[in-house]
Amino acid sequence: MNLSVLMSIYHKEKAEYFHKTMESIWTNQTLRPDEIILVEDGVLSDHLYLAINYWKEKIGTKLVSVPLPKNMGLALALNEGLKVAKGNFIARMDTDDIAERDRFKVQLEFLQQHVDVDAVGCWICEIDENDSVINDKVEYPLLHDELYQFFEKRDPIAHPTAMFRKAFFDKAGRYSKEVALAEDTLLWYQAFLNNCRLANVDYIGLKFRRSSDFYKRRANWKKTIGLLKFRLFHINRDLNYGIKADIYAITYFLMSISPSFVKKLLYKLFR
Repeated sequence: MNLSVLMSIYHKEKAEYFHKTMESIWTNQTLRPDEIILVEDGVLSDHLYLAINYWKEKIGTKLVSVPLPKNMGLALALNEGLKVAKGNFIARMDTDDIAERDRFKVQLEFLQQHVDVDAVGCWICEIDENDSVINDKVEYPLLHDELYQFFEKRDPIAHPTAMFRKAFFDKAGRYSKEVALAEDTLLWYQAFLNNCRLANVDYIGLKFRRSSDFYKRRANWKKTIGLLKFRLFHINRDLNYGIKADIYAITYFLMSISPSFVKKLLYKLFR
């Protein structure tokens, strides 16, 4: 088996978005995955169960459900999915985003042509609740050394765009829940720490959904403070980043607790 898609879904997500996600990674995708791993993170709504059952009937055993008795959070849910994934390559996807039709083809060909790369992401565009484009292109660095420098400021790969070799998780380890809601940042930290090679392709492969209340949401203090501490005392020290990285970490912390108009300005600056 070649390609697995790894997703997690929980009760607050919308069936409408899930349908669009499934259409993008199956119906409209030029290279269909061999399996789609869907971790059901706790009890779901009736609407979500109906949507999942619709796709089970439509694509049969290609959709592999992994039900969890209670909500465990994204990190642990994805780890449960990794236990059953059979693909040599594993593509991440969120259940409210939309993959472009050639995403899997472009990334899989890249990994096949660059045997030294352990994981690859791609560029994104941002959409709102109605699929209207907010930002038509968000670029990420392409080469490993550029990603390493970029990680001084923020995550070097948009997590929902990542495609991994399965062996990546043997080298870097599984998802960590050490900092609440920051499993993606910790994964890239583990990757660099364990000499994994990362890259991005200069291809807009994902429509990333960002809600209209993004700037108005109150900061999650547990994540915000936990991530600040982890960057200052682990990421920035262990990866030999300098004082500039500490300034970025503090700026991100201030941005997270700022009023919406300040948050919007800083988000655009660092985006």
